[in-house]
Amino acid sequence: MDAVGGGLGLVSASDLPTGRRRRRSALEEEAAPGRRAGGEAAGHGGAAASSSDTGPRARRARTRAERDERDGRDERTGLDDRDGRDDAPEPGAARRTKPAKRSGQPGRSGAEETADPEARARDICLRLLTGAAKTRKQLADALRKREIPDEVADGVLTRLEEVGLIDDAVFAQAWVESRHAVRGLSRRALAQELRTKGVAGDLVEQAVAQLDQDDEEDAARALVERRLRVTRGLERQARMRRLVGMLARRGYSEGLAYRVVREVLDEEESGEDGMDGPSGEEWE
Repeated sequence: MDAVGGGLGLVSASDLPTGRRRRRSALEEEAAPGRRAGGEAAGHGGAAASSSDTGPRARRARTRAERDERDGRDERTGLDDRDGRDDAPEPGAARRTKPAKRSGQPGRSGAEETADPEARARDICLRLLTGAAKTRKQLADALRKREIPDEVADGVLTRLEEVGLIDDAVFAQAWVESRHAVRGLSRRALAQELRTKGVAGDLVEQAVAQLDQDDEEDAARALVERRLRVTRGLERQARMRRLVGMLARRGYSEGLAYRVVREVLDEEESGEDGMDGPSGEEWE
C-alpha cells in the first residue's frame, strides 16, 4: 500500500496534519494512566516526579509556582527589612541626634569649667585687652566674676604687667589726653574717673599734671562757646545758670565756671553792639 501510494503520489493518512494530531492524542492517552499512577505515588510517598513533569503544561505550572514562591519570599524580606529599620534607627541618624563623646574629652559646653584656671584667666585677660586698654583692677574684677581664684588671678595679672600688657601709668596718661580733648573734662573729673578704674593715687596725680590752669580754662571756654547758640533768646541770668551748670557737671569749679561764662556772654553782647555799626550822624 505504501509502495502503491508512493508510485501514485499519494500520502498515507498518518502523514497528514490531522493524522499526526490524532496519533499524538492516542499516544498521550496511552501515557495518561502512567502519569496518574506516578502522581498518586508522589502524593503518597513523596517519590520522584512522574513522566508528565516534562510536558509543556507541567513546565508552565512549575514556572508559575517558582515565580509565586520567589515573589512571596521577596515580599517577606521587604517586610523584615522595614521592621528592622523601624526597630533600630540608622547609625548615622543616631550619631546626628546624640553624638558620641570620646573618653577623656569633655564636651564643648563644659570645656571652660574644666580647663586649667590659670589658662582660663590668661585667655580672659587677653580677650579683654584686645578691644581696649584696661587697668589691673578692671581685669581683676572681670576674673572675679568668672570665679577665678584670687591667687591665680594675681599671678596672671603680675605676669601681664611684667610683659607690658598691663600698665596703669600709660593707661592714665592716655585717658586724660583723650577725655580732656573730646569731652572737655576738668582735671578733677578726670582724676575721679581714674580712681574709679583702680588707678593708684600717685599715678592719677602724674596723669592730670599734664594739664595746667590755662589748658583747663581754654577747654571750659570752648564748651561754653559751643553751647552759647542753644541758649540764645533766653534772659542773661537763665543763660548764666545753664552754662555754669554744664561746666559744673564736667568737674569745673564754681568760680572758674562763673568767670568764663560771664566773659563769653560779655563778648557776645559787645560783638552784637559792634555789628549794629555807627549811626547816620557819625557817617556824616
